[in-house]
Amino acid sequence: MKGTQTLTDKPKSSTAKKKAAPKDPAAEARKASKKLLKTIKTCLEDAKAEDVIAIDVGNKTSVADHMVIASGRSQRHVSAITDQLSRSLKKAGVKGAHSEGTPHCDWVLIDAGDVVVHLFRPEVRSFYNLEKLWSPQAPDEKIAV
Repeated sequence: MKGTQTLTDKPKSSTAKKKAAPKDPAAEARKASKKLLKTIKTCLEDAKAEDVIAIDVGNKTSVADHMVIASGRSQRHVSAITDQLSRSLKKAGVKGAHSEGTPHCDWVLIDAGDVVVHLFRPEVRSFYNLEKLWSPQAPDEKIAV
């Protein structure tokens, strides 16, 4: 039979394309999240942000994978860090990054998707103490209210 192929026949072309194995979407998301975290930490370092810490909150909340907390020396410094980080995120192709708190710049929150950034003046940071609230040592159990 001409033009038919049986199970024992080899493919006609040795250059037949192989199908790529499906990628694990969770692994791809973790990789993108870590890349975003690195971009943010580099930008904060360049902007001279102080006391930068990153907390893995992926097991505590579904809102984000990482939380970054940093301080600026003054309201003007927090504002400058916010502007620089917003430009850096836009340049890196992060869509939908949104900031809150920019008029006063005591506490600015930047939601970059998988990474949430909190920028504080030092006094405000010590008052709210988010590091203690979100640290790995904080209890995971739910408390009835």
